[in-house]
Amino acid sequence: MKMSHTHREHARAFVHIRIQELNAGYNFSFNRIAIRNQRTRWGSCSKQKNLNFNYRIAWLPTHLADYIIVHELCHLQELNHSPNFWTLVSRAVPNHREVRRELREIKLGR
Repeated sequence: MKMSHTHREHARAFVHIRIQELNAGYNFSFNRIAIRNQRTRWGSCSKQKNLNFNYRIAWLPTHLADYIIVHELCHLQELNHSPNFWTLVSRAVPNHREVRRELREIKLGR
């Protein structure tokens, strides 16, 4: 699927709504949210506190999309995958290990 303006805007609206809901339990601050057409990543978080998401996130089952969003939100506090990071993730997604396994089965290629 090629990313169109409509796809980008649909994904942007979806991500903004889910971030508002999911960040309520964390109250992290961030700068910018970008929607991209990435080949290998569902999301990323920069040191500048910018969040990036693959536009295809909007077409995932909600529990998978929520995991990706929570994962990137938690990187705002822990820019690593330390035990502290996973403890933060587990507050919103206690079954994150199973969800990660499920997400890995979905191929991102174009």
